[in-house]
Amino acid sequence: MTSAPSHTAPSTPAAPSAPPENVSGEKSMATLSQLRMGVKLFVFHNNSGEHRLAEILSIDIRKDSPRYYVHYNEFNKRLDEWVTADKLDLSREVEWPRPDKPTKKTEKKGKASKAEPAKDGRPQKRPKVSRESVGPVTPKAPGPRQRRGTIGTDDGLVIQSEDIGEGSPEDMDIDDDEAVAEETPAGRTKTAKADGEFRQPEGFSKENEIEKLRTSGSMTQSAHEISRVRNLSRIQMGKFELEPWYFSPYPVEYTQADMVYICEFCLSYFDSPRRFERHRGKCNLMHPPGNEIYRDQNVSFFEIDGRRQRTWCRNLCLLSKCFLDHKTLYYDVDPFLFYCMAVRDESGYHLIGYFSKEKESAENYNVACILTLPQYQRHGYGKLLIAFSYELTKREAKLGSPEKPLSDLGLLSYRAYWQDTIVDILLDWKGGDLTIDELSNCSAMTTQDIIHTLQNLNMLKYYKGQHVIVLTDAILAQKERQRERQRAKGGFRTLNPENLIWKPPVFSAASRTWNW
Repeated sequence: MTSAPSHTAPSTPAAPSAPPENVSGEKSMATLSQLRMGVKLFVFHNNSGEHRLAEILSIDIRKDSPRYYVHYNEFNKRLDEWVTADKLDLSREVEWPRPDKPTKKTEKKGKASKAEPAKDGRPQKRPKVSRESVGPVTPKAPGPRQRRGTIGTDDGLVIQSEDIGEGSPEDMDIDDDEAVAEETPAGRTKTAKADGEFRQPEGFSKENEIEKLRTSGSMTQSAHEISRVRNLSRIQMGKFELEPWYFSPYPVEYTQADMVYICEFCLSYFDSPRRFERHRGKCNLMHPPGNEIYRDQNVSFFEIDGRRQRTWCRNLCLLSKCFLDHKTLYYDVDPFLFYCMAVRDESGYHLIGYFSKEKESAENYNVACILTLPQYQRHGYGKLLIAFSYELTKREAKLGSPEKPLSDLGLLSYRAYWQDTIVDILLDWKGGDLTIDELSNCSAMTTQDIIHTLQNLNMLKYYKGQHVIVLTDAILAQKERQRERQRAKGGFRTLNPENLIWKPPVFSAASRTWNW
């Protein structure tokens, strides 16, 4: 491919430090001095040991040498990294970023002019009003020929074993130890108007959001949010060294440090080992600063009020933001309760993960934000966190669901938990026919989550005039493989509800609102 000639404008020759403007969106050879944000080129990927196509998201100078923050094409966003110039392959052509298309500012004006009254005095047609702005609509009584695809929560569901249809649980055949990293309280992608009403952004599509989960690991629809790069290089927490996945709003001076040291008990952060060692000599905190409400031979759970322990909870949110893509709420922690899971040894209680929930949730969400720290992922703790959140929901005599949208790891983990819970209940059920409501009461899951899981696994069928739940051979074989893997690892991590010493807290109006 021949590059565009640079002598099209003889009076203004191209500068050597940047490519000519007319090569935008095309491919040509380049030098280090010509590289800029948005350029796509091949970069050496350490894990795979080969060069992969990547896009430059940011350029920085550290210690008098340039470094480039790149996103590998078709790779998850958490795998973005800083690379040095020697990792760039400039022996191949690079692709220059395409110019932004000019926005049409006259569209809204044209649409607004249509709403004006006609000049000839004729009455204007009444504009159509969307159903969303009218309010609740009274549903019509179903006729005798109701759609076969509809299902109610009180429909009798007959449990069968196969021969009706094969399920498709391939996307659910994941390990029980799947990591949980899910963020929701401040990751809402709806845009706010001046009156406080939330609306979905233009071009919002559920199918596109699901595809974005699979490829990018992010559901953020703000270009500014996506363009932000990871600002911390490495984190030392206890005996583990971690590499952050995403941006976290730590103070600016910490972004220049090669290593950020975090106390694993009080979660204070330091940019030098000497300051960190002095702190450890003075810190006397040995466990999360809350009430221990659960303990067994493996783990303990602590309940922490964000209003009473603001500094600790804010430090926890700062740490979790390193591994949660679109979590933005890290300062106002008063309206939330934090449930932290820790493992014990002779030195104290070491934080494994946590989930937070609103003190007063209008939508009956039982989880606002949930995270298992990377050093403890793939050990079954994610499923244990989810199970504990539903155990609290059972004590409250409610039905619960995590706040939406779910992240990629959170979606996988919750789907795996929902599937395991539903299949276990169906296998152990001895009471004849089972309805969706009965399944919901046994599991504390909402009927929407149950129906969504059954449909996703192709376990709901319409057979001889009624909806039935089908336990296919594929589902049962997957369950058996799962049990074999767990037996090889030493058994399941389970909770004993008798060890939970807790009753639902009651808060005043002031303690469950923002501290503004």
